[in-house]
Amino acid sequence: MNRDFPIVVIGCGGLGSAALHWLAQEAGGAVLGLEQFALGHDRGASQDHSRIIRHAQHQDAYADLAPAAYDAWHAVEEASGVQLLTRTGGLVIEDVAAREGVATGTRNIAGYVDVMRRHGVEHELLDADEITRRWPQFRLSGSERGIHQAESGIVDAAKANAVHVALARAAGATVLDGTPVLAVRPSGPHVEVVAAEETYVAERVVITADAWTNRLLAGLGRQLPLTVTQEQVTYYATPHLRQFAPDRFPVFMWHGADNFYGFPVHGEVATKLGQHNGGHPVTAETRTFTPDPVREERQLAFLAEHLPDFAGPRLYTKTCLYTVPPDQHFVLDTLPEHRGVTVAVGAGHAYKFASLIGQVLTDLALRGKSEHPLDDFRLDRPALTDPEYTATFHV
Repeated sequence: MNRDFPIVVIGCGGLGSAALHWLAQEAGGAVLGLEQFALGHDRGASQDHSRIIRHAQHQDAYADLAPAAYDAWHAVEEASGVQLLTRTGGLVIEDVAAREGVATGTRNIAGYVDVMRRHGVEHELLDADEITRRWPQFRLSGSERGIHQAESGIVDAAKANAVHVALARAAGATVLDGTPVLAVRPSGPHVEVVAAEETYVAERVVITADAWTNRLLAGLGRQLPLTVTQEQVTYYATPHLRQFAPDRFPVFMWHGADNFYGFPVHGEVATKLGQHNGGHPVTAETRTFTPDPVREERQLAFLAEHLPDFAGPRLYTKTCLYTVPPDQHFVLDTLPEHRGVTVAVGAGHAYKFASLIGQVLTDLALRGKSEHPLDDFRLDRPALTDPEYTATFHV
């Protein structure tokens, strides 16, 4: 029984690496990170060069966190000297005609505007003519409308994970990759973490295992109603690099018959496009790394109609996993029956908040509470406790 590490983080991807960093700033050598695969692996949710970061939110729970998320990333940049954020501005475009009669909840221009006004977020409302005047790369029919928010941009996920781990190690934390955790179970007032070669007895355990969450919770008598889907993005070797450079083309989200999100040239000499929630259910064991040709064709059809110069020869398509509760909200909470165990699930859209979530998990693990509003992310909410709860994934 190894008692050298009172604090153990299981899973060192986006949320886990952030938790390692912020825990290590307070607890140093008391912190151990365990990763079942190699650091930087591509089997989960937080690899790749780019994620969108934005103040433009259509739900208060996330608008409340957005300013602090930016602050957390800037603190990591300052501590490391590594640039992680690239400001591009961001567009949310809604094709109103294509969504007529479709229930969208607050995931529409009216929903974004309502939340941003309430939170004092500066933004511009644009009609189709103004969008194409400012960004002639788009081809619009006239039924579109949009919002531009100048502070939106890109956070480099793979680089940020590596920076979090490096800063954690510099503060004294131990990080072991290639170390699967076989079980997590209560042991009196402590928690046993059973790895392949050693069993650790910890006072605090933070589970940031995403698609493997329920496997780890099994020994604690808890399971969460999580859906795992296989998602994908495609990089296009556009020959029109200057048109799609980050200083000339924003990150964007498109809400129409299908929902897409895209990036200017970043990380690769290529643009990047994905479909939001377009994937089919899988498990961590049954997922494949084979792209879905239906979604690849769907994306090409969208680009041919609305962003023809964005496309080019397919550089590659990359798959990843979303792990999503029925209400599509995060899980950020401590198990009431095992106060030494804190759980985080990113719901497929957490990366923009990853470093802040590391701070939140540090507060929950070490102090049992956070200064940030977390009611929507509690373990005792109906989406996680009511078996009759109807999943409401926004698409």
